[in-house]
Amino acid sequence: MIPLSWYLLVAALLFFIGLFGVFARRNAVAILMGVELMLNAVNINLIAFWRFRTVVNPLAPPPSGWAWAIFVLAVAAAEAAVGLALIISVYRRRDSTVVEDLDLLQH
Repeated sequence: MIPLSWYLLVAALLFFIGLFGVFARRNAVAILMGVELMLNAVNINLIAFWRFRTVVNPLAPPPSGWAWAIFVLAVAAAEAAVGLALIISVYRRRDSTVVEDLDLLQH
């Protein structure tokens, strides 16, 4: 069986790749992809801790790791749909998805 530390290491690596993508990119679509990577890292942690808890103590009440992971996936899908709709709307108005050029709310 793979130890818990490996799952946590992969999740941390994925989270920091997503964090770098959020801070280093100027394109709004690339920023949304970085956020999705961070949410997937959270899902890996939820499932890993769920699995580790059930292996250590099989008589414990069943934790809700799968339920939280499905909830996070649903929130990520809704976030992606709303975010992409906003980006498409801004692109149609401004012909750009560069985040620094978006000053629509300053007036």
